[in-house]
Amino acid sequence: MLSVIIPVFNENEMIQKNIQRVKSVLQDANIPHEIILIDDGSKDNSWSEIQNCVHTVPDIKGIKLSRNFGKENALCAGLDQAEGDCCICMDADMQHPPEVIPRMYELWKNEGFDIVEGIKQSRGKESLRYKVSAGIFYKILHKTSGIDLNNASDFRLLDRKAINAWKAMPEKQTFFRGMSSWIGFSRTQVEFIVADREIGTSKWSFISLVKLAIKGVTSYTAAPLYASAFLGFGLLVAFVFLLGQTIIMKILGYAAGGFTTVIALQLVIGGTLMMSVGVIGIYIEKIYEEVKARPRYIIENIAEHLAKKNNE
Repeated sequence: MLSVIIPVFNENEMIQKNIQRVKSVLQDANIPHEIILIDDGSKDNSWSEIQNCVHTVPDIKGIKLSRNFGKENALCAGLDQAEGDCCICMDADMQHPPEVIPRMYELWKNEGFDIVEGIKQSRGKESLRYKVSAGIFYKILHKTSGIDLNNASDFRLLDRKAINAWKAMPEKQTFFRGMSSWIGFSRTQVEFIVADREIGTSKWSFISLVKLAIKGVTSYTAAPLYASAFLGFGLLVAFVFLLGQTIIMKILGYAAGGFTTVIALQLVIGGTLMMSVGVIGIYIEKIYEEVKARPRYIIENIAEHLAKKNNE
């Protein structure tokens, strides 16, 4: 059985239509399935729409989180609830086209791949700022971790053993895209074109994307800490050189007056120190969150189809 995991946040206008679309694709391909909808603290009527889907359409489970925990944690909730032999994670706005699912399922079932990654053939109508920012983020992550996530997405299929390996990682600060790449296993890729949203706008602001990028890098690699150390060492070498030059100039009687050089050095040193302290602070914050050992999410309610409840 295939578990389809769909986090939902303020998508009440399109939930039923989109679920019918996913359901139709799966039925036409004769894929046994369950669909898990996770309401990540929506402020609109998303939960009511999810309950309607659960009561009118078989093989759907609804999970309501107690507040907005973020997409990464909503995915965790879906993975913990999934009962299938494999699962697919996708977005509720259908920018991950469900028509690609049969091909991903076929690669898993018939060709034996444990992970099938959805790769963006194009980035759709994303803004230039978003495309540039995403490119920089993925290049940094590739250089620091050795794993290439360029044009990757959360739209991917995981075999049960890959799901169990992912769930075995205990950290609270998760980065699904990176962590599901880190676990290894045999994998292949399927290209897809990012579809346009039919209604509404993306729930991701530029600031939210920046925070996700910082979370992704710092949750996945300690490279920024090493970068701060190398930067400090480079400045030390430069300052030793400048100190030697200053002493020689003083001995020769050519010492220059004025405060321009001193002020410039203070600004460089101060900026570098503040940046390094900020990087260290981010990692300390992550240690603090891990030490508290709070759950990744809290479930407020679960809705299941009556037929399934009766069977149980």
